[in-house]
Amino acid sequence: MRVTLGDVARRAGVSLATASRALNGSDRNVGDVLAARVRASAKELGYLPYAPAQALARASTATLGVLLHDVADPYFGVITRGASEAAAEAGLLTMVVSTFADPDLELRNIRMLHAQRARAIVLAASGYVDEEATRRLDEALGAYRAEGGRVVALTDHGPSYDSVRPANRRGAADLTRALLGLGHRRFAVVPGPERLRVSLDRLLGVREALDEAGVALGPEAVEFAEFSHEGGRAATARLLERSRPTALIALSDVGAVGALAELRGRGLDVPGDISVVGFDDIPCAAQLAPALTTVRVPLERMGAEAVRLALEPRPRTAPGGIEDATDGLSAGPDTRSPRVVDLPTETVLRASTAPPPGAF
Repeated sequence: MRVTLGDVARRAGVSLATASRALNGSDRNVGDVLAARVRASAKELGYLPYAPAQALARASTATLGVLLHDVADPYFGVITRGASEAAAEAGLLTMVVSTFADPDLELRNIRMLHAQRARAIVLAASGYVDEEATRRLDEALGAYRAEGGRVVALTDHGPSYDSVRPANRRGAADLTRALLGLGHRRFAVVPGPERLRVSLDRLLGVREALDEAGVALGPEAVEFAEFSHEGGRAATARLLERSRPTALIALSDVGAVGALAELRGRGLDVPGDISVVGFDDIPCAAQLAPALTTVRVPLERMGAEAVRLALEPRPRTAPGGIEDATDGLSAGPDTRSPRVVDLPTETVLRASTAPPPGAF
């Protein structure tokens, strides 16, 4: 079997990124001792650099990859608009890829973007809870970054990536506090898919606010479902079979749209019988009947900020602590500490919420 760069990194006791930098001629930020150790390990193992990989380390196409769950979801549509406009201003072509929240498909698409020498990859979709799936994706992205690619994540994909993070947990907590302020004490929650980090993050925010108020949220009041109209509608039906909440929290607007349809089909009035809230403030949220109370997430700005992070020049620290400005796109990986851009969210109260029945 051919000796890989990963074999060399393990032999030298360094990261894949460090091994790549030491061997592709960008070792001045690695240090003489580490670079010598990597080269010695490569020689001992008989490592032969893979020519296409070396080419990627020295060149890239004018393509930006955006990985998302479903291009038909308005949440991702607005993010993609922001990313595409920023990419166009930088002279890049945006390649949008739907993964349908399938980590295996996401892995294949990352490898394809790597093979196509994409300049950068924006992970617009949520990270996964599954540790093995996350490990395999991190490995593929690590190989891409080790050869000069740039990766920026939206929401939390772990501590190793530049990222743009909306205040999902805080936003969910603030939304729940607004419902508590209206007098609600009986809640039901549709968080989204249990396999996605963003669902659990938002659910934690709901629980945080309810715990503060001394309000219990039992397992019968939580129903995980896909971020979709169908998922929200089916989850609402199951919740109503088990409990009678006065407020339903759908932690995505598309799920809230499904909840409204199910409640309407059962002859329940919103907000007279039950209040409904969403999350994201997608373009149609204000045009629903009733207009949807939700958490406004700066979706378009998220996409634009992700592209900015991917392309922004960053100074590299040369030996002796001297800052050496580069365009951030030269051969070899970026081994500096990841940058995080935190974006605020805002609770937007509309007609789908009111005090619970009998409150006055």
